[in-house]
Amino acid sequence: MRPLVSRSPITPHLTSPAELKARIQAERRGEPFLLYRDDGAAQRIVALPQEQARLTIGSGGESDVTVGWDDQVSALHAELERVAGEWLVVDDGLSRNGTFVNGERLTGRRRLRDADELRVGHTALVFRHSAEGQRRITAVADKRQVVELSPAQQRVLVALCRPYAAGAAFARPASNAEVAEQLSLSVAAVKTHLRALFQRFEIQELPQNEKRTALVRQAFESGMITANDLRNR
Repeated sequence: MRPLVSRSPITPHLTSPAELKARIQAERRGEPFLLYRDDGAAQRIVALPQEQARLTIGSGGESDVTVGWDDQVSALHAELERVAGEWLVVDDGLSRNGTFVNGERLTGRRRLRDADELRVGHTALVFRHSAEGQRRITAVADKRQVVELSPAQQRVLVALCRPYAAGAAFARPASNAEVAEQLSLSVAAVKTHLRALFQRFEIQELPQNEKRTALVRQAFESGMITANDLRNR
C-alpha cells in the first residue's frame, strides 16, 4: 500500500493520546530518537541509543529503519552515524531519489539537530533530541528576565507560536509567510520584527535554524505567551 504524499509524523490532528504519551516517554529517556508514521498512519519511534554507532534507513528488510511500503525508497537509502556524540545523516549516492533534510536535498552528510525533518521518498522522519534543545536555551531561560515588547512585536510573537495552540508536542513555529498572512503584513515586515525579537530575547547568536524554536520556547517558559493568547484572534 502506497503512503499518502507529505504525511508527516508531526501533524497534530493525527496524534492520539496514547501516541503523545509514547513521545513524552521517549523524550524523558533522554536519548535521541526518530519519529515517523507507517503506511497505516501508525506512529513509530526508533531509539538511537548511545552504544549504537550506525543505523540504516531503507525499504529492504535488513534495514534498521524499514520503510518497505514506500516505493520511492531504495533498499539501502541512507545511513545514520554517531560521531563524537552527535548523529549525522549520510547519503553518499546510496539512494535513487535522494534524502532531504528540512526540505533541502542532502549531498554527503549533515549533522542532525533537534526537530530536523528527514524525508526519504514519501516518508517523513523527525529527529528528536529534547535534551539538546533544552541545553541550548537553559542559560537564557534561567534569567527569567522581563522582556518589553511593542504591540506589533507581541502580535508577531503570538502568530509565530499559534501552531502550538492544539498542544501538539511536535508542532513547528509558523513560517514568515504564515505570520504575514495572519497579520496582513509583508514578509519583510515580519522579518524585521523577528530580528528585534531575537535581540530582545538574547538569542541572536544562535544558528539561524534554531532561533525560531528557541524564541517559541522562551515565550512559553517566560509566560509571555499563554494558551489563551493562541486561542484568541
